[in-house]
Amino acid sequence: MSVAPLHFIDAGAGPAVVLVHAIGCDLHMWDELAADLIANGMRVVRVDVRGHGASPVPERPYSLAELAGDVAAVLDRCGVARAHWVGLSMGGMIGQAFAIERGERLAKLVLANTTSSYGADGRKMWEARAKAVEDGGMAAITDLAMTRYFSDEFRARRPDVVERVRGRFLETNPKGYIGCCDAIRDLDYTAQLPRIAAPTLVIAGEKDAGTPPAMSEEIAKRVPDARLAIIPGAAHLSAAEKAAEFAALVRDFLAA
Repeated sequence: MSVAPLHFIDAGAGPAVVLVHAIGCDLHMWDELAADLIANGMRVVRVDVRGHGASPVPERPYSLAELAGDVAAVLDRCGVARAHWVGLSMGGMIGQAFAIERGERLAKLVLANTTSSYGADGRKMWEARAKAVEDGGMAAITDLAMTRYFSDEFRARRPDVVERVRGRFLETNPKGYIGCCDAIRDLDYTAQLPRIAAPTLVIAGEKDAGTPPAMSEEIAKRVPDARLAIIPGAAHLSAAEKAAEFAALVRDFLAA
């Protein structure tokens, strides 16, 4: 299994928490949450997943196990033996891989706006997404992504946030995005969720069309003693759309 040397930011002091972003985003997706956690006595390690941000873009295909191994290597470089994990969407999928295979390195786990499987049609959906980017670049799916990331109300009220996320989405390396589509295409962790031993918080967005609350409910049902929280009004990128609510959930869970 190959390891990509990820770009990361390590800041703050205290118990370590690693933040792992959604596909098509980068570590700046976590700017507000990182500042909040650092102010509340946490050491925050944010990564750019391979193929995203300032991280390298290895040749495809990628796997979720490899993406989890990349993050484990960052923790090694930071001298962190055990950390909390907060992952949204793809970051939550990688978090499942990490929790299942590297549970001894995990303190608490937050899985936000994510799923353990896309079902029978998942492979075709992600292959079609990869083909669209291969043919038309990131611009081919940007409008679709923004309508999934944010609710109609938020897009109308906070176009500044939407445009900032849109800009970073367009800057994503298409080869890196497609490589991560390969990894998500093969997502199928539902049967293995009972192996997760870490205390787990599952966060869903009420208006999330990409990973609807039912997907979060399935995870929470299968992970032993997991807690489920649904953020009213939030679409897929709940950490940006409902930043204060998201931060409060994470902060209280990690501190408990």
